[in-house]
Amino acid sequence: MSTIASFLQKAEKTTVIVVGDVMVDAYLWGRIDRISPEAPVPVVQVTERSARLGGAANVALNLKALGATPVVVSVVGDDDNAALLLKLFAEQGLDTRGIMRSTARRTTVKTRVISAQQHVVRVDEEQDDDLSAADAGRVVDTVTALIRSSKPGVLIFEDYNKGVLSEAVIAGTIAAAKAAGIPTAVDPKKKNFFAYRGVDLFKPNLKELREGLKVDVDPLDSESVKQAVTQLENKLGDRISLITLSENGAFVHEGGAASTIAAHPRKILDVSGAGDTVIAVASLALAQGLPAEQLAQLANLAGGLVCEEVGVVPINKERFRSECERLGLPA
Repeated sequence: MSTIASFLQKAEKTTVIVVGDVMVDAYLWGRIDRISPEAPVPVVQVTERSARLGGAANVALNLKALGATPVVVSVVGDDDNAALLLKLFAEQGLDTRGIMRSTARRTTVKTRVISAQQHVVRVDEEQDDDLSAADAGRVVDTVTALIRSSKPGVLIFEDYNKGVLSEAVIAGTIAAAKAAGIPTAVDPKKKNFFAYRGVDLFKPNLKELREGLKVDVDPLDSESVKQAVTQLENKLGDRISLITLSENGAFVHEGGAASTIAAHPRKILDVSGAGDTVIAVASLALAQGLPAEQLAQLANLAGGLVCEEVGVVPINKERFRSECERLGLPA
């Protein structure tokens, strides 16, 4: 059996807890024929509306597409958009046990306007202050209970800076995972960048690495990236660092071993959601104990594939399999 076949077969037996910010990715599709007489802005004639799951929920969709069983833990508002989000969960066959509603929150909706396959503008409805102490406690209690009942192979923190992953939630969840021997993976944002101490896999992109460390990093200079990662690991104590470098591929470091993974040539249409795909694939590889370089190869390829699609979409399992086989990955 090939490595990719084994990876996908094992993924089908893996439960993954995803903790973080969920949202609705809404779309207005249309055409632009003129400029508004009211202001120098294009007028979009809307021809179609759609809504998809985003944020931590898109990570779950990627996991499900790969055959895994995701369970999302998050807090949303007690509003109409929360009802829409739960409807989308149900339509996708996703578990909603971990989705909590709160009158103190607002459900995040990102509305993208697209014309002629081009992203014209985005309108955000959101609330980004930290959860209340009571809601944070509910999240940690829910995660702890799910770890006992679901026996996950890995736990993912999906941080979009919308308040669910407060320092209290992060610390409590890491402690619960460590107590149960569950590996942890993080897709971070700037606000709580160094709150994820002691996690197994930390996956910032280049911009997040620069902002988190407040240093300049040259993605074309592997030594520059390595120095930044060393600084990161000294502060964070993570086991594996995976840095996505956009068109320059990815850099992965574990212990004394470091590798730069080249990007594969792609016709890039939309990078939205690519990070969700990367963390989903990398986390499944982490759960299986694959070497860091193989983990990075799989995640790097998967992230590039979804960039060939418009909008936030999960990975296509069969295309991922065929591309891995064509390229001989993971090597």
